[in-house]
Amino acid sequence: MANFSASFFTIYETGHGSKNSTFELPSSAEVLNSNSSCGRENVSEPILTIAFGSGYLLTLNFTRNATRYSVQDMYFAYNLSDTQHFLNASNKGIHSVDSSTDIKADINKTYRCLSAIQVHMGNVTVTLSDATIQAYLLNSNFSKEETRCTQDGPSPTTVPPSPSPPLVPTNPTVIKYNVTGENGTCLLASMALQMNITYMKKDNMTVTRALNISPNDTASGSCSPHVVTLTVESKNSILDLKFGMNGSSSLFFLQEVRLNMTLPDANVSSLMASNQSLRALQATVGNSYKCNTEEHIFVTKEFSLNVFSVQVQAFKVESDRFGSVEECMQDGNNMLIPIAVGGALAGLVLIVLIAYLIGRKRSHAGYQTI
Repeated sequence: MANFSASFFTIYETGHGSKNSTFELPSSAEVLNSNSSCGRENVSEPILTIAFGSGYLLTLNFTRNATRYSVQDMYFAYNLSDTQHFLNASNKGIHSVDSSTDIKADINKTYRCLSAIQVHMGNVTVTLSDATIQAYLLNSNFSKEETRCTQDGPSPTTVPPSPSPPLVPTNPTVIKYNVTGENGTCLLASMALQMNITYMKKDNMTVTRALNISPNDTASGSCSPHVVTLTVESKNSILDLKFGMNGSSSLFFLQEVRLNMTLPDANVSSLMASNQSLRALQATVGNSYKCNTEEHIFVTKEFSLNVFSVQVQAFKVESDRFGSVEECMQDGNNMLIPIAVGGALAGLVLIVLIAYLIGRKRSHAGYQTI
């Protein structure tokens, strides 16, 4: 069972370069029963396929272990022949992308996430919002107990053991970064970073820790025509953020995150994780990407990165200042509620004013001359 909103950001090629297309999962979307299944024990796992439009499919493939279930893989098929969303596309027909996800919950509990969940699949980013998902159900209803996503913070039903310190620290500090090369500044950033690390301790207990990047950590980087790298180094870790550029569409984006970390209390003391196929923090070259909403970047099943209050600009930075701002989709969605409330109030005031003027005119009609 699943209940969520979804939006799709896609980059596609035209005869005049790359274009962007953003569209929502429509209310008319339906479960495709022929492709969906509850699975069979020891034979197959549950699959949920949602169909909409002309050839669009969103598929969630589930898996489980003794204690948890997860969306192991997300698959999205889209139709480049659909001129409503892909006007003047060079390629035609059905195209598909897929990626692993960090959507996971305890067995017999509902996965709940009010925040936006972004799954990056090459040239496609799928964003789920206000998500309620559960697989391997005991009956036909969502469980009352929930596992909350990391973006929402710790689950209210989870009480950290005493006297151990809490695993989730406070939000990290916003830090300013500047990477300079031979031709001047190639990266300007202001953001707060938090690393989520999952590993097995020496006592065979699996733990997830949230570690904040500190202002005391050493920052460096490098500039090249096609890749800009920001490196943040602490006592036990080296974090690399690599930004790439799409020359045809003049877009920059975070394309790779790499982490090397030493974990003294882990079964395997050295953790290495990387993902080279990301498409996050994206904006036009010469402009800056800005997002006040927390963003969760899935790297591997052992490592993900939370980004808070980010503004970043790569490759082309003039006078060490941010260029024109391109806001993230999540911030735009957050503005819809106050705009709608403001519009409703304005409409109400207008109705009251019109009613008052009509009433006032009638009360002063008086006698007419015959």
